[in-house]
Amino acid sequence: MPPKKQVAAEKKVQLGRPSNNLKIGIVGLPNVGKSSFFNVLSETDLGKAANFPYATINPEEARIPVPDARFEWLCETYKPVSRVPAFLTCIDIAGLTAGASTGAGLGNSFLSHVRAVDGIFQVVRAFDDAEVIHVEGDVDPLRDMEIIQRELQLKDIEWVEKALEASRKLGRSLGTSSLAGRQRAEEIATQERILKLLKEDGKDVRKGDWNNKEIDVVNSLSLLTAKPVTYLVNLSERDYVRKKNKWLAKIKAWIDEHNTGDPLIPFSVALEERLLPLSAEEKEEEQKKIGATSALGKITHAGYTSLDLIRYFTCGPDEVRAWTIRQGTKAPQAAGVIHSDFENKFVCGEIMSYEDLKEYGSEGGVKAAGKLRQQGKPYEMVDGDIAYWKSGG
Repeated sequence: MPPKKQVAAEKKVQLGRPSNNLKIGIVGLPNVGKSSFFNVLSETDLGKAANFPYATINPEEARIPVPDARFEWLCETYKPVSRVPAFLTCIDIAGLTAGASTGAGLGNSFLSHVRAVDGIFQVVRAFDDAEVIHVEGDVDPLRDMEIIQRELQLKDIEWVEKALEASRKLGRSLGTSSLAGRQRAEEIATQERILKLLKEDGKDVRKGDWNNKEIDVVNSLSLLTAKPVTYLVNLSERDYVRKKNKWLAKIKAWIDEHNTGDPLIPFSVALEERLLPLSAEEKEEEQKKIGATSALGKITHAGYTSLDLIRYFTCGPDEVRAWTIRQGTKAPQAAGVIHSDFENKFVCGEIMSYEDLKEYGSEGGVKAAGKLRQQGKPYEMVDGDIAYWKSGG
């Protein structure tokens, strides 16, 4: 009797929009350094940095190059005419305040801006400065994080309750005997679970244990607390350089208790602003002198990774380019980010890994070592793949 075929494990559906063009929003209370952070991250003056609440009203957007040593090495190797790195699209969103979920301040407008992004950089203020007012009166990052989490959860509760009411109404008209009625009943059950997680358990939706069908329901609701969060703790330059701050351990403990696994990155807007106008040589010299380095590259990379984004490369004398795709993307869809014809008329891809190219020194060396692979439609792209696509006429 032949052995039974093993059933492949069901691939986990990702929370969030099924897209390669994802955006991350900078969120926090007013006057915690959001717009100043956006300005140094984007090397622009788009964000309105000011010492009063609601200095930013309409969100600003910038594309931030993602630092990648592999991309730099490929450019050195191919010496292309054009070099195009991977980018992270970043949005500067105005400050949220207590009561935003009910429309306080400019809450409804701001929360709609948060809903439009796919991930969150949450800027938390842990520096004292009498000249920079705090909307709550004093500096307390734990209170600030509680406010942000609660406001996002309250808005999600409102949206889920509205969706649940509409689903129940439709469910009654469909009954339970039809397929559509049974599907609607499953959707209602998932919406009830989401509501319980938010309302009774006080947890963010991304921390729920969802199966694929449930994730489809979660994604259809575009919930604020389903988005990945990276906590950015804004320190004074002095605290950042000496790696000490009275709030850091407490912030880490809060994250571990409320949102286990979410990344925390300390940084200093004050230091980043001071480094920004310096030349590359001056910047390197200053960082050596103070014994601390800019955190912007680390932050950009963390945001990119939080969105489950990876990149593959196309290389040649004309251009070296990094193409952004979601983790788990198959070869035809990866080719399609260059041009839809590459996906629609996909034949195969010639793939080599960055590691192999670096080890063997040239494409010829990779081919001679038998490391150049032809991959078909089922192939799932790996971060750092170098691809040449073949498509039909």
